[in-house]
Amino acid sequence: MRVTGTGHAGVFVETAAGSVLCDPWVSPAYFASWFPFPDNSQLDWDRFGQADYLYVSHLHKDHFDPATLRRHVSTKATVLLPAYRTNELEDALRDLGFRSFVQPPSGEPVDVDGLSVMIVALTSPTDGPIGDSALALDDGERRLLNLNDARPGDLEGMREFGPYDAFALQFSGAIWYPMVYDLPERAKQSLGKQKRERQLDRALRYIDSVDARYVLPTAGPPCFLDDDLQRWNDTDNDETNIFPDQTVFLDYLASKGRDNGRLLLPGTVATLTAEDCEISHPLPEDEVKRIFTDKAGYLAAYAERRRREIDADRASWSVPGLDLLAELKSWWEPLLEEADRICAGVGGPVRFEIGDDLTLVIDFPARQVREYAEERCRYWFRVDRPLVERLVADREKDWVNSLFLSMRFTTGRIGPYNEYLYTFFKCLSDERINYAEGWYA
Repeated sequence: MRVTGTGHAGVFVETAAGSVLCDPWVSPAYFASWFPFPDNSQLDWDRFGQADYLYVSHLHKDHFDPATLRRHVSTKATVLLPAYRTNELEDALRDLGFRSFVQPPSGEPVDVDGLSVMIVALTSPTDGPIGDSALALDDGERRLLNLNDARPGDLEGMREFGPYDAFALQFSGAIWYPMVYDLPERAKQSLGKQKRERQLDRALRYIDSVDARYVLPTAGPPCFLDDDLQRWNDTDNDETNIFPDQTVFLDYLASKGRDNGRLLLPGTVATLTAEDCEISHPLPEDEVKRIFTDKAGYLAAYAERRRREIDADRASWSVPGLDLLAELKSWWEPLLEEADRICAGVGGPVRFEIGDDLTLVIDFPARQVREYAEERCRYWFRVDRPLVERLVADREKDWVNSLFLSMRFTTGRIGPYNEYLYTFFKCLSDERINYAEGWYA
């Protein structure tokens, strides 16, 4: 079995029973905020696109990249589809021309022309964009578990599919907390340090539970190439930054007595045999090291190469002439009427400041969207107007998977995190809001 890194959560797996392309992502994501790190745009995507099977774990834009799929991936590939309770992922792939699908029941191995496949589908409203998943493969010789950024509460079923030769998993951050919060800088640093430690610890617990022969750190970190966001990159191993890179995690594993971690860059090939995991990087060793030892320089050059894409994305945001209050009122109030449990869970008004000229309230108890009336709100958001114009014009049904992950906003709260509030923002359609309400029921 050969596992080639394709960037972020992406891997290209060549097995004795066929090849599988997982989560190919190249295009800028979340309002051109996220890019794969290191750069993967130079890979031979046409070759990877001839895979026998395609696996897209979920609809987050750093996993589902329609432009890359459309441009490079053959629609003759058979899609290994998670058994989600909505058809959104399948519909999105069918829109791109894919017609062959295999959808195993969650957690049950199936034989696909000699390749044993198991997909574990997580279906809580808090799992990704209404769903996340993990993939296990067994070709009769080697076994791989690709957890990407899924966070299963119980790994027992996945362990039973093993033992595994390799385990690919997330270790770095993929969230906006605490960076965008209205908090003193010292508080954000303290919270960031705690978050970083919890991420590394969670990954270590997964590693110990799965007990694979080799560990492949994947699914992060993203990098931020826009001038407005470059401060979020961890260029100097900052213990308060939630985006540590692959070498930081490998050093962390070594400090815990684990020497089975292997660096998987875009283009790196990990060849799994009965005796070893041979690593072949696409660059000389000194150039590989320079990516991490001179990360600031590497990212500066990377940003320059992608600047035109960032500028083009930014130019597309503004949609002049929209009456945002009227648009949001007509869109969201019918959803609020259907959201009994979400409205009760939020339990109060939420302030939304849009640019300098509009402050509105989502009044969850009253099921209204209206102008702000100076009432006390436990939760608030501030967003530039062009971003909201684009979201409204596109009728974007998942603001978590667009606006919030972009980190192009600020927010604050009094009290703890409210799951129901963020569930609402990722369920801005009839299908999703009814799904979430049914789950909470």
